[in-house]
Amino acid sequence: MTLRRRTLLAASTLAIPAIGRADAYPSKPVRVVNAYSAGGTADVVCRVICQTLSTRLGQSFTVDNKPGAAGTLAANIVAKAPADGYTLLYDATAHSVNPSLFAGKLPYDTRKDLLPVFLSMQTPNTLMRNAQFEAKTIPELIALAKAKPGTLDCASTGVGTVQHVSIELLNQKAGIRINHVPYKEISAARSDLFAGRIPMHFVNVPGTVAFASSKEMTCMAHTGPKPIDVLPGVPAISDTLPGFETWEWNGFFAPAKTDGGMIAKLNSELNQVILDPAVKTRLGELGALTKANTVEEFAQFREQQIEFFADIVKTANIRIE
Repeated sequence: MTLRRRTLLAASTLAIPAIGRADAYPSKPVRVVNAYSAGGTADVVCRVICQTLSTRLGQSFTVDNKPGAAGTLAANIVAKAPADGYTLLYDATAHSVNPSLFAGKLPYDTRKDLLPVFLSMQTPNTLMRNAQFEAKTIPELIALAKAKPGTLDCASTGVGTVQHVSIELLNQKAGIRINHVPYKEISAARSDLFAGRIPMHFVNVPGTVAFASSKEMTCMAHTGPKPIDVLPGVPAISDTLPGFETWEWNGFFAPAKTDGGMIAKLNSELNQVILDPAVKTRLGELGALTKANTVEEFAQFREQQIEFFADIVKTANIRIE
């Protein structure tokens, strides 16, 4: 009996600190390592959310931008950070592309070393066109691409990005060949599209909304499954090519072995943040779609995205040179 009492006492004392850590969390500022540059969609969404989260929890969630190497620089920082809940990763779609794009070469294991916390937003991609480009719709584009195989170009913000994958998926589903033209900076791609030096550019909804009134470029279609409120009248590519769907998404991650109670608390608080009227309004203006989600649901979504991109990367033979 004495041995059993000691065993139960030891087990209970181990459990108490874990509960206590979650209840008291956060007791100091939290560093949020953002894998993307300041001013971009991922940065804007991250800062809107972190500002409200700071107010709710009484501790600052400070955004630390660490762009580079397709998001792997920031991911590696957090994967190697102490699992104490005070260093988080804010990552986006590249998180699910990189396991296949850098197969066997990542300095961390995406699935094992980074735990999903909360899916903060999703947004479809859009296909922008120069206003003088002769194809105005997806059916017209497919017909033109078949009539002039290999002569049409489309920009993206880099090899292996979701915009690049969208081009390859369009090629596969439509049986055409549109050339991928990668840019290092979205501003350069947008400038060339604006001037007509390149006819098309895959971007995301927030990047499209900012130029909705432009006369030099228009939105041909989007990659979501249903109409988008901030882009009225813009059709889905799936209207022409059933099943066509690509997403740009953002989310929070924590290092492996982070206390489950802390992760659960963060998830709960972040679910409340996206219900805040000011947050809903700001993200809605951007075209960033939000919805309540659990840790388990986000983990399942990440796995689905990893598998989806692995298939496209293999089929299209996408490689980082």
